[in-house]
Amino acid sequence: MALEFRNVTKKFTTNAGDRLTAVSDVSFRVDEGEFVSVVGPSGCGKSTILSMTAGLYQPSDGEVLVSDAAVTGPNAHVGFMLQKDLLLPWRSIISNIEFGLEARGVAKAERRARAMKELEHCQLAGFDSHYPYQLSGGMRQRAALARTLAIDPEIILLDEPFSALDAQTKLLLQNSFAGTIAKTGKTTLLITHDLVEAVLMSDRILVLSERPGTVVAEIKVDLPKRDRPIERRVMPEVSDYAAQLFKHLKLEEKAA
Repeated sequence: MALEFRNVTKKFTTNAGDRLTAVSDVSFRVDEGEFVSVVGPSGCGKSTILSMTAGLYQPSDGEVLVSDAAVTGPNAHVGFMLQKDLLLPWRSIISNIEFGLEARGVAKAERRARAMKELEHCQLAGFDSHYPYQLSGGMRQRAALARTLAIDPEIILLDEPFSALDAQTKLLLQNSFAGTIAKTGKTTLLITHDLVEAVLMSDRILVLSERPGTVVAEIKVDLPKRDRPIERRVMPEVSDYAAQLFKHLKLEEKAA
């Protein structure tokens, strides 16, 4: 078991002084090496779940555990990747990939070796001396993944990393990410609004209700080649799984 939420509730205080419950009584587990997606309506607390895994927020109630240890603050065991690549424009690509290692005090020779290794894993060999403005959006996202992998996290957190890309680039990048992550064996938690994407990328999918979000369904994706989403896409079962997810979301919408 790599990650566990035990009856987690998170409340925030609004600017008006009111208490807002983002998620309520959320419980789930993610096994080591598993790729799990979380889907649900906008505002249901999906990103809050990622932030609590990273230790950026603490639960109001319940407990978040990574590798059986309670998360009580910023968690160095996870790598967090957002919708935007957030590469530093004044640093070369290799220097961007080294950034997290540099912040952790890793020696120059070691961080360069690790960064070059991840550059190759993410199909960016030969672009080490380029700068972010010289790369396409998809290539920048691959560089951001390389930066995440370079710190060797136990868990990779992906917050809609493909949402800003065109359809063709999105499919190619899904394939690239899935293959790279499968090779590393990293445990991964993906937040997405794209139901087909969740099916293509995942071993298992969690469905959240309207806010306050709670887990209302858990669907195991029993399809081969999770590391090859392009090959999964042509399987008729993908539409069946997406329809099943949509049904759960529509039921929640009616209940709300």
